[in-house]
Amino acid sequence: MSLHTSHISNLKLRHKGKVRDIYDIDDEHMLIITSDRISAFDVIMPTPIPQKGIILNDVTRFWLKKLEYIIPNHLADISLDDIISDEQERKAVGKHAMVVKKLKALPVEAIVRGYIIGSGWKDYQKTGSICGINLPAGLQMADKLPEPIYTPSSKADVGAHDENINFATTEKLLGADLAKQVKDVSLQLYKAAAEYALERGIIIADTKFEFGVDKNNQLVLIDEVLTPDSSRFWPADQYQPGSSPVSFDKQFVRDYLETLNWDKTPPGPELPQEIVDKTAEKYKEALQRLTKS
Repeated sequence: MSLHTSHISNLKLRHKGKVRDIYDIDDEHMLIITSDRISAFDVIMPTPIPQKGIILNDVTRFWLKKLEYIIPNHLADISLDDIISDEQERKAVGKHAMVVKKLKALPVEAIVRGYIIGSGWKDYQKTGSICGINLPAGLQMADKLPEPIYTPSSKADVGAHDENINFATTEKLLGADLAKQVKDVSLQLYKAAAEYALERGIIIADTKFEFGVDKNNQLVLIDEVLTPDSSRFWPADQYQPGSSPVSFDKQFVRDYLETLNWDKTPPGPELPQEIVDKTAEKYKEALQRLTKS
């Protein structure tokens, strides 16, 4: 069974994103349902990827627990039985659900890059830098950077694209002290995770973190963490600088869509079973590699 869209009759839907449905529980808690929806080119596909939402939740929980020595997180110890009154609705969301604390989300996405790829590679080709950070000359696509770099972006409204911003802009948005804390913690989280993942055959090329603050203005890690949706995971044994590496995410979906006569606007096309199966297998493999003892 796949979960494309959730329905919780006794809770108010607060927000529906590309993958997550968020419901209000009370003044201090909310329910996040990570669906099996998949988006590509900012369009949600009508075909879900079975188990994807459960895997994303499992990966996030794994990292939150592993990295809580660095920073507290938003998980709340509350049972679904106490929140969702309808048994069938409760069963339907099951492991897709995560109960979290309500916090004031920061208006910045904390992106850390350990390798040069994607929009960072495009910036480097034009300017020799990424987000104003100068880099050595002569780097190839997918090269490992001398040191991981922090390249934040602003959070765009729904339907718009996030925009890369420099550190000075984050200081204006957050204040100098909080901006520095976000940067330092993001780099610390990335380095710890990248080292761990590499031992299990996964290169974390880059990732994005999101943070909130509690009533005491303490920084808290929120949202999904170090998943194949929020990060670029590359199999280390296939890594070759100079070209775009294969990855543990939506690559099969994107590659398939590129073969179609589709203008990349909604509605998205149905996905064939072969593409669904290959994509599901990649998500499962990422979870298994990370969590195996």
